[in-house]
Amino acid sequence: MRSRHPVTLALGAAAAILVVLIAADAIRRVTEGEAEKATDAAFYAPPSPMPTAAPGTVIRSEPIASAPAGTTAWRLLYHSQDLAGADIPVSGVLIVPDGAAPPGGRTIVSWAHPTTGAAPPCAPSLAVDPFQLIEGLHELLAAGYAIVATDYPGLGVAIDSSYLLGVPAAHRVLDAARAARSIDEAHIGDRLLLWGHSQGGQAALFAAERAAAYAPELTLEGVAVAAPAADLAALMTDDIVNLSGTTIASFAIPAYEAAYADRYPGGEITAILTPAGAKATPEMAALCLTQAKEIHGIADPLVGAYVSSDPATTEPWQTLLHENSAGGQPLTVPVFVGQGLADTLVIPSATEGYVRLLCAQQTDVTFHTFPDVTHALAAYASLPAVLEWFAEVEAGQRPNNC
Repeated sequence: MRSRHPVTLALGAAAAILVVLIAADAIRRVTEGEAEKATDAAFYAPPSPMPTAAPGTVIRSEPIASAPAGTTAWRLLYHSQDLAGADIPVSGVLIVPDGAAPPGGRTIVSWAHPTTGAAPPCAPSLAVDPFQLIEGLHELLAAGYAIVATDYPGLGVAIDSSYLLGVPAAHRVLDAARAARSIDEAHIGDRLLLWGHSQGGQAALFAAERAAAYAPELTLEGVAVAAPAADLAALMTDDIVNLSGTTIASFAIPAYEAAYADRYPGGEITAILTPAGAKATPEMAALCLTQAKEIHGIADPLVGAYVSSDPATTEPWQTLLHENSAGGQPLTVPVFVGQGLADTLVIPSATEGYVRLLCAQQTDVTFHTFPDVTHALAAYASLPAVLEWFAEVEAGQRPNNC
């Protein structure tokens, strides 16, 4: 029997060592993540009374021991603003690659996550792995970017949700980048890229629309989105007749009712609900998407019977959905849009309509579609092109594909 070549043996041994190291790091991360959960309640409770401060000011921060090997990370609690401009606390995480930062500091990617729910326990940063929903985490870190990921108001910290509200979405994404810059050890500069998926696509696009006025100290270079919830009227019309639409509406209705209480004080927001829908909404709004069994148990009987009419054609929802749809202000930075053609949540025609609007506004747009890609996989399908596109816009290239 012929013996194996020494080089083959060495490569096999190296691969085995690598597997052991990866497994050891995974065990470490889970162990550390479980241990960190013991401090969550204290960290996410804002000071009472909470002192006022400029948006983006850090209320408190703490290192995250369960960060992946080769990185350093922090949990953040920071000041932001709600729809009325009131000071609110928002949580999130910051992660940077180890090693020296480039001159001028690292470019930061402010990540806006897809829907996880609208209640405090649904915050991504509360997970045992607080980075698991950052799509492209390892690739972005390998490229040298710092990444900050907001939880959104009402997730993590127990305050009113702002689910699918465009202006506070913009604030939380931009203020997360401001908060990240105040962590000296992260060595972050003023260059900013935005990256969002689904609900996070709406947040990232609104942030891009408002960045120059709201956070002029940040240099926004581009915004990339995958299957964005850009046109809320189209989203509601397309989905209100199925389980996803019922779930989305049940998260949005309490958030809109709280945000627009002064503008619509007479129950106009909830008037669209059927009696069964009104009864189920508080129960649904308290659930996270990970509680699929409970969501199905409540929502399945309500499909087609949750609301009495299409919100997109019923006031005041028609007006509010328009106000919270992207495109109200032309974008002055390049935009990347990715869309899976097998998406049944954000229908491809809705995204195509938004891209046409961007082109009419003379925005620099790069639009990619992906056959057989569903909503859940849109960000991952987009990622290779997004990474290449980020490098291009940082180099000053502004291709217009309209």
